[in-house]
Amino acid sequence: MLRAIDCTSFERHPAPSQTRDPREEAEADAPAGRGGQDMTATEAELPKIVESQATLTGIVLRAMANTNNPRLQEIMRSLVTHLHDFAREVRLSEREFDIGIDYLNRVGQATNDTHNEGILISDALGFSTLICLLNNGDDGATETDAALLGPFWRMHSPRTENGGSIVRCTTPGPALFAEIAVVDEAGQPIEGVDVDVWQASTVGLYENQDADQADMNLRGKFTTGADGKVTFRSVKPAGYPVPTDGPTGDLLRAQNRHPYRPAHVHLLGFKEGYKTLITQIFVDKDSNLESDVVFGVTRSLVGNFQEGQGPAPDGTDGPWYRLEHRLVMKPGKAELPVPPIK
Repeated sequence: MLRAIDCTSFERHPAPSQTRDPREEAEADAPAGRGGQDMTATEAELPKIVESQATLTGIVLRAMANTNNPRLQEIMRSLVTHLHDFAREVRLSEREFDIGIDYLNRVGQATNDTHNEGILISDALGFSTLICLLNNGDDGATETDAALLGPFWRMHSPRTENGGSIVRCTTPGPALFAEIAVVDEAGQPIEGVDVDVWQASTVGLYENQDADQADMNLRGKFTTGADGKVTFRSVKPAGYPVPTDGPTGDLLRAQNRHPYRPAHVHLLGFKEGYKTLITQIFVDKDSNLESDVVFGVTRSLVGNFQEGQGPAPDGTDGPWYRLEHRLVMKPGKAELPVPPIK
């Protein structure tokens, strides 16, 4: 059973009755350095058995020293060091440790074929966006068109001709006519890019969340022509709350945060010789642009959704919108992400 976070369990704990703060004790008992124990010390200088919290981190790191994969060793060494220092910094109590472990367990238990709670909590902590920005835009140095994949991308979207519709069942809302241009860094069109498109409906639900929508509704795969463009018909998306019936929702409520994402359209560009581009285009007048619960909005991703005048391009009645947007793909490795859902 999912349990709400008990905020009263996270009260600041006074230091135990002692002559020194535990962190001061660590500094006094061990040479200065991250992780308590000075990791420049030779193996012979490290104790074989844990003598205090100050010596523990060095002993753990020594146990991992024979890891064959150097990148795994680098990651785990840093993770353990920062994790131990985090516990020291906040003086984590045993009760809080138990709550944290239970929370991680519930994240795993809430993940299934149609929902990925692990991605969701990473998104809500801003961690997913950080990874995206660090790995794009010249390793985080410049602006990028890349954005979060999100938890609702599916493989095998229906192949659709340019100009076709991704509306596959009755879906209310203003029509959207989109033209997406894909160019290289010199601004030249790129032909033959597979562009995957997916979005939520006007009630804020993806088709795999909504029994009233047809399978693969508001999903489609297009290929850019010689002009580097794809065009398609959809409906103007609506903003929506992320799922809040699991551990992520518990955390948002404990932090007095709203769960809403601004309206957006997802796109994924794939072509051999180019780094796969995963991105989102946000509706420019959405009220949650500046408070996206997953911190996914960057300035280059705010689209210009222009309200149409006169008859819609396909002759349908009612309000409609036009979106024209340009995306830049850079040379690199073409690889598809692991689908977060089936």
